[in-house]
Amino acid sequence: MLTLPLRRSSTGLAFLFCAMTVLGLFGSTSSAVAQESWSRFRGVNGNGISDQKGIPTTWSPGDYAWNIELPGVGHASPIVWKDKLFVTSAIDEGALRFLFCLNPATGKEIWSRQVGFNRSHKHSKNSWASSTPATDGKRVYLAFSDDEHYTFSAYDFDGDLVWQRLLGGFESQHGQGVSPILFNDLVIIANLQKGPSSVVALDKNTGRTVWSSVHSFYRTSYATPIIVRLKGDKPQLICASGALGVASLDPQTGRLNWMTGEFPEPRRTVASPIVAGGLLIQSCGGGGRGNVMIAVDLSDPKDATKNRIRYERKKVLPYVPTPIYYGGHLFLWNDNGVVSCVKPEDGENLWTIRVGGGYSGSPICIDGKLYCITEKGDMIVVPATVEQPAATDIQRTSLGDTSHSTPIVAGGRLLIRTYHRLAALEAKP
Repeated sequence: MLTLPLRRSSTGLAFLFCAMTVLGLFGSTSSAVAQESWSRFRGVNGNGISDQKGIPTTWSPGDYAWNIELPGVGHASPIVWKDKLFVTSAIDEGALRFLFCLNPATGKEIWSRQVGFNRSHKHSKNSWASSTPATDGKRVYLAFSDDEHYTFSAYDFDGDLVWQRLLGGFESQHGQGVSPILFNDLVIIANLQKGPSSVVALDKNTGRTVWSSVHSFYRTSYATPIIVRLKGDKPQLICASGALGVASLDPQTGRLNWMTGEFPEPRRTVASPIVAGGLLIQSCGGGGRGNVMIAVDLSDPKDATKNRIRYERKKVLPYVPTPIYYGGHLFLWNDNGVVSCVKPEDGENLWTIRVGGGYSGSPICIDGKLYCITEKGDMIVVPATVEQPAATDIQRTSLGDTSHSTPIVAGGRLLIRTYHRLAALEAKP
């Protein structure tokens, strides 16, 4: 039976953390700080881009500023707001879920919270803590679920529970994983599951439902929405699922503007939407590979009858990893370790290389270089250039632990989440 104990930890993580190593080889701060915060899955509006200088492309275990062990397992990315880092984890088949607030400079715990859930099923590649939280600098918003309960909560930066909502049950073959986003005074989650589905916007201050847009369902979607702002048009909330394809909603009201229509079988959306060269890029797939990627015209959001699909790409596609748009080009990092550079305007392939490994996280781009973690726990770095990288341009670093997570950059640090650990690598001056 579900319990919701709000347990405080004031004595650190000693009862759950094994060893904490604070090496501090580069000091606690960096002189090259491009951005202080990384507030949601894949950073600003989900684009996965950082201009942070000085992040190494290869390193050794002794180079970490700190490297700590987390309890249980979690695939969610950490998030950072200035001097606060938030990360989730789960143990005992999801019976206990954790939210940790850490100091990003040292890795030391500031506070932690624990919430009880029912044990529940999941896919072997998923975890019971796969949804990345979001923050507005005042509160941290996070979602957890089991088969019977889908909860959405807000904690302030002192660790006090501000509000908690039960969104119903969660019906899925593979478990939960989509992440919340923020828009003005709303916190939005795409509750697009195997059962009754909706996109829900809550008042971020109170948890009150502002709007709920009911949608048809087919299979659970793991695509985290984005907000698109085109010049002269109102903002659009872009969601993706097998049943809807790509859908545009008014983020203030939840009213459907338009949708492209259902994806072909197997219709599962895991990679999140991105904007590339004025087009919306979204893929779907199943069985470990993408089967179609569409490029969608975002203009004239009030026109529900417009033919919006500009082209389809059906070969060499990601299923789980979200693409990167950088320097006018689209970079596809596929689940099987194949990386491609593509023209976003027509899908033409410029180059394709094989870097090896399997991938269940997404790449990010730091100062013109793509960073992505293999499932076995190797960080692979590839130049994000229009010229095909040579084999000598590709860097590999073993992280010493398996990983299905997406790295982040904030406060001059690359933060790396593996199954059981969280580590910080500081930018060199």
